[in-house]
Amino acid sequence: MSDKEISVTEASRNFADCINRAHYQGMSFILHKNGVPVARIVPEDLKKPSTGRELAATLRESLKDVRLGVAEATSWLHDLELARRNPSQQGSKWQY
Repeated sequence: MSDKEISVTEASRNFADCINRAHYQGMSFILHKNGVPVARIVPEDLKKPSTGRELAATLRESLKDVRLGVAEATSWLHDLELARRNPSQQGSKWQY
């Protein structure tokens, strides 16, 4: 996938073309307003959230040869337990 940076004005003038490129070519666009990135246009299949099972399968496959040290594994387990206890601290889905 390739990213192309364009202005909001350019995107509005060529909106159908941007959508077609996203759909057919897998291209994503970073939209700038006054030189500042403000939005993205991405292909639908790239922004679709994964299920927990899909994530677990991907992690299992990509990390099958990775071995964590005791300190890293302990830290990871601590972070996981903290996230499970306090799921509401994730913040607004509109912020990043």
